[in-house]
Amino acid sequence: MKNLIEVSKIISKKKIRKIEIFDSAAIDNKSSKFTEFYEALMADRFKNDRDAASLLYNCSPTHDKYRQLKSRFRKRLMNTLFFIDQAQPNVTGYDRAHFSCHRDWTLVKILMSNGASTTAEELARQVLLVGLRFKFSDIILNCSRILRQSAAAAGDEKSFVEYDGYIKEFTEIFLAEIRSEELHQRVLMAYGKPAEELEDIRETLQGYCDALVSLSEIHDSPVVFYNMFLVWTYQYELLSDYENMLLICAQAEQYIDQNPNYLQEDKLATFQLKKMAANLHLRDFKNGKITAERSLQIFEEGSEVWFNFMEYYLLTALHTDNFIHGAAVFIRARSQSKFKKLDSQTREKWRIYEAYLNYFIEKQLGQMEGLKEQLGKTFRLQRFLKDDLIMPKELRVLTVHLLVGQFLFLLDKKSLPEAAEAIDNLRSLGKYFGEMENYRMLQFIKLMQLVLKANFRLHEVANTEKYYENLVSHPFSYRGKLNELEVIPFEKLWNHILTKL
Repeated sequence: MKNLIEVSKIISKKKIRKIEIFDSAAIDNKSSKFTEFYEALMADRFKNDRDAASLLYNCSPTHDKYRQLKSRFRKRLMNTLFFIDQAQPNVTGYDRAHFSCHRDWTLVKILMSNGASTTAEELARQVLLVGLRFKFSDIILNCSRILRQSAAAAGDEKSFVEYDGYIKEFTEIFLAEIRSEELHQRVLMAYGKPAEELEDIRETLQGYCDALVSLSEIHDSPVVFYNMFLVWTYQYELLSDYENMLLICAQAEQYIDQNPNYLQEDKLATFQLKKMAANLHLRDFKNGKITAERSLQIFEEGSEVWFNFMEYYLLTALHTDNFIHGAAVFIRARSQSKFKKLDSQTREKWRIYEAYLNYFIEKQLGQMEGLKEQLGKTFRLQRFLKDDLIMPKELRVLTVHLLVGQFLFLLDKKSLPEAAEAIDNLRSLGKYFGEMENYRMLQFIKLMQLVLKANFRLHEVANTEKYYENLVSHPFSYRGKLNELEVIPFEKLWNHILTKL
């Protein structure tokens, strides 16, 4: 009862007229500008403030009424975060505990700052117990500091020693976690560099990996262990050592199985996706399929992670000539109700995958008319061939894939003037790409120019060895970045084109 009295006095002195949040009632109020703003955001109808102000008020984004709405909308969104539903079936126990501990720690600080120390200390004890179970070192340190102070003030030496012990133990663990995060972040910075620059940091990467192993041998912390596995995985991926990359992913999954308390969905998804990436590069469709089907049962269908798995699943099928299976994967993804809500860049990628599938699958389908009909449900060849090539600057890479897709159909139809135009457009686009960032794509474009120079006559296609060797000596490497995407590996696509001349 004493705790309730303490909290009630705070509320009585500092109460507000109304708590503004986005609950079901607020969202269902269709006449509200908040609801209109919220639903438009969810439908991806805004690119910037100008779009939002124009739709909501037909005014400029600097107008007072739009600025006031946006400010109140933001405040309402932030308030709602304290009440988000963590009881969803796909939320792990670790993630639920992490959220509740940090929310309750915020309450402890609010109670302390308002003089409700008794209630704050009781809540801190409850949070500490959960923190100890899941080894949230920052939570353990924060709660223990308050409780050690309380024990000192009460002359409770036994409790003081207990909380002081937690502080000493988890200070070392916390520092180790910070160090492991630093090493992980340093590798992430290297992760964005072109492959040609990685040779210079090979020893540095190995040093980071060794340092993390040493930390994991001293400190039993899930943060340290996860960072260790991630850094080793990234290292092998950067060095294109996909066999060892698979081994590290397997060790990470074993750690997760042996420590179910520390299961985090985002970490599990990362290691599973890395396995998919390794199988893609090894062109191992059998194991890629096993990994994909197993993972697709774990993660919520229609989620961002689910679509990521479907993309790697499809690419693995395309890279290994399993076009019929690729068509089934594509249809499965497209049939998901949330497919239409994907961001514009992702939808463009899937549209290009659809075109390539329709091109390569024609002869493989044979009598499978049902699958052919489903695949072609949204694909219209004439519309694709006349597709607008003007894409935003950040999507120019996709324009290249679209042009190549058009070229394949045009070459197949013997529409050589239009095919020549597609190659000429590729040449024009090539000047916008960096030599390092788009190396393989530029080599392929140069090969295509030789086809045009030979006027589509196979026996006249000459001087290809240099560019083809450049492709072979710089193997396909896709780390999720758009400039690395290849629907079909370029050297494989080149050999296919030669058979069609």
